[in-house]
Amino acid sequence: MSVKHRAIAAISAACGLLLTAPTAAHAEVEPGGWTSESPGFKVQERGCGQVDDLTFTLTCSTASGDQRAERRYDTYTGGTHQFEGYFKVTSMGGTRISLKQTFNDTDGSAGPYFMLAVERGGRLYAVHGGDTLSNAGTVGATVRVNTVHQVGKEHRTYINGSLKHTVDSPGGSFYDKFGAYRTSSGNGPATVVWSNVKFWRK
Repeated sequence: MSVKHRAIAAISAACGLLLTAPTAAHAEVEPGGWTSESPGFKVQERGCGQVDDLTFTLTCSTASGDQRAERRYDTYTGGTHQFEGYFKVTSMGGTRISLKQTFNDTDGSAGPYFMLAVERGGRLYAVHGGDTLSNAGTVGATVRVNTVHQVGKEHRTYINGSLKHTVDSPGGSFYDKFGAYRTSSGNGPATVVWSNVKFWRK
């Protein structure tokens, strides 16, 4: 092979490697000034909820009581906090299952401040208010979720990188939760697998 042909072959091989290399993982939305963090968490299993690492399962169809399989992360106060994660509903025999919560941990106001849930068929909605955010949550589909929480100002939710929901935020203390949790009008069974979970603050 001539020097010219060897050079062409080398360039072609390099281009091939670039084309087949895995794409970079998504970064935070609203880029600029974020600092990565790794808050601690506790696993919550109640009722028929089961947690196996990042697989969260409700094994029953019970439409009452506390049926949950979740990770509850450390409380934060003040500042701006971002959550990112990817979920895949791998089975959905029930409906109206909460996937991601921003929980108000403030004395006198404690409760789920924002809840992202999924109905059978794939509709993703905000439990409080009922707004439809997307229809991307079908069984087998991988969906990216970002929440950006400016404590005392605003909470924004992104689905697959697009802003879908905005709500005013009070001040106080909050924490992130995700997994599979029966809403007051929902029931299992359901299995949700989460992956690539990240947190930032600024």
